Amino acid sequence: MKKLVLIVLSVLLVFTSCNKKTETTQDHLARIKESGVLTVAMEGTWAPWTYHDENDVLTGYDVDVASAIAQKLGVKASFIEGEWDGLFAGLDAGRYDIVANGVDITEERSQKYSFTTPYAYNKTAVIVSSDRDDITSFNDLKDKKTANTISSTYAQVAESYGASVTGVDDLNQTFQLLLTGRIDATLNSEMTYYDYMKAHPETKIKIACLSDDATHVAIPVKKGSDDESLLAAINKAIEELKADGTLKKLSEKYFGVDIATK
Repeated sequence: MKKLVLIVLSVLLVFTSCNKKTETTQDHLARIKESGVLTVAMEGTWAPWTYHDENDVLTGYDVDVASAIAQKLGVKASFIEGEWDGLFAGLDAGRYDIVANGVDITEERSQKYSFTTPYAYNKTAVIVSSDRDDITSFNDLKDKKTANTISSTYAQVAESYGASVTGVDDLNQTFQLLLTGRIDATLNSEMTYYDYMKAHPETKIKIACLSDDATHVAIPVKKGSDDESLLAAINKAIEELKADGTLKKLSEKYFGVDIATK
């Protein structure tokens, strides 16, 4: 009897050990597929990338792109909204699988994250009040006051031209500061400006100048061997969505032009 008990216990130990080994050797993509959910972080306040429509439904270019990618992976997208800085903190902590929020590829970010193939290309606009004529180039930002979410690409660009950047939470707050004269300018996506003006045509702001080159918008993924297959799978999905015209169609739906083609 004792011998039989020992045999049973040995079998259970081996079985448990094998299960633990299977769990620990699963990479990020395998865990996503097992759960059936791709967790996507975004702001939800930056039209037309991620925002709430008149029925308070989360929508936007990045919402549709992330949903299409999830479908290609054979899972569903689950969206979690938060402030800009918190998106990356959550990605670092493993609370989110990816961030889809019009994220530009920069040298600094590339040191920390792996980026997918770009799925959008975006020029930077310097936006000022309509009656302002002293800012006509990026060089004119020297010693001027601007506002942006503090760790955004736009804040970094403004600082690189000598501007003093005030940190804000969202686009509406930025334009409030601009219209009340508390800042001289703000930097943002050209397409975001056009989308905002379409919804608020009475707003007294204008584009002072545009960047010569477009930034590359992509999805950041944590670096490491655990995430290599996830990065490859998303890249494959993006290439397929480009090839079948999905990205072009979504671009034209939200921006009125094709921003998915370089």
